[in-house]
Amino acid sequence: MQPRFSAFFLAVACVAAVPVFAQWPKYQAPGLPTTADGKPDMNAPAPKLADGKPDLSGVWEIATARGRGRGVAPEIPSGQAGALPPVPAAPPSASNPPQGVRGGPPPAGSAAPGTGGAPPGGNVFGDIGAQTPGGAPYQPWAADLVKKRVGDNSKDNPDAHCLPMGIMQMTAHPYPRKFIHTPKELVAIYEGSGTTVREIFLDGRSLPPKDVEPWWNGYSVGRWDGDTLVVETVGLMEDGWLDVKGSPLTSQGKITERYRRPTYGALELEVTIDDPKAYTRPFSARLNYRLNVDMQLIEFVCIDKDAQHYVGADHPSNQK
Repeated sequence: MQPRFSAFFLAVACVAAVPVFAQWPKYQAPGLPTTADGKPDMNAPAPKLADGKPDLSGVWEIATARGRGRGVAPEIPSGQAGALPPVPAAPPSASNPPQGVRGGPPPAGSAAPGTGGAPPGGNVFGDIGAQTPGGAPYQPWAADLVKKRVGDNSKDNPDAHCLPMGIMQMTAHPYPRKFIHTPKELVAIYEGSGTTVREIFLDGRSLPPKDVEPWWNGYSVGRWDGDTLVVETVGLMEDGWLDVKGSPLTSQGKITERYRRPTYGALELEVTIDDPKAYTRPFSARLNYRLNVDMQLIEFVCIDKDAQHYVGADHPSNQK
């Protein structure tokens, strides 16, 4: 019997083979807060924008205990103030997604502040419901669809076909993302999705009407709730993928992100999925990031030329 491979692996095999010298040299911008021994002070206060709100700018990586990802950023400071409480882990399930991401094991979907990066919940990149007790609250048709997609090795994941992977897969991806923050706009550049650029408007505009033309990443506007940036996104394409296993997101869905930067080196995100067509109730996932002070994003180019060879459940190699 031939081994089974996920379409996800096939789509990224060439990326994992890129030599480490094919990227920007490390560069640390001047003006960073430092400790007494001259190292970047990740426990320093978060920087501020001209309007006095926290500045989310920087290159951010998912915080994990083992530093998985393209680079290893400084650890999350322990005991950081105002940290979100841990999310209960979902019980083990037979529907857990295939384990594996670019370049190694899957990263944790979030990390518990004050634990050195240890994950409290689960891998939301692989399974958006990993931190929700009982798993994501699928509608019956959505549960059946996820079961089929898992059985097909996630071969139809948009990412495996060089299509936009969607906000949640980009948000939880092990590759870094860069935020460029001004008082009127937050620009997010995601390396792990074909260098996708996403605009979040902070200039007071409203969300578009329900009949707006849908976009892959929808329309995003943000507002401040104290020092928390609340971002709402609507106008999404039908049949999006929230995770590698294929949890659906429909055009009726709304994604709400809440960003907090409690210290210079830490960024916290809580995401709420509200899609009554696909889920019986709203549910949330949490992720923590840590700042990488000397990394720059590299080009990520996806070429879809192997999709016809992806192996699904009906392939002879998967038949007993």
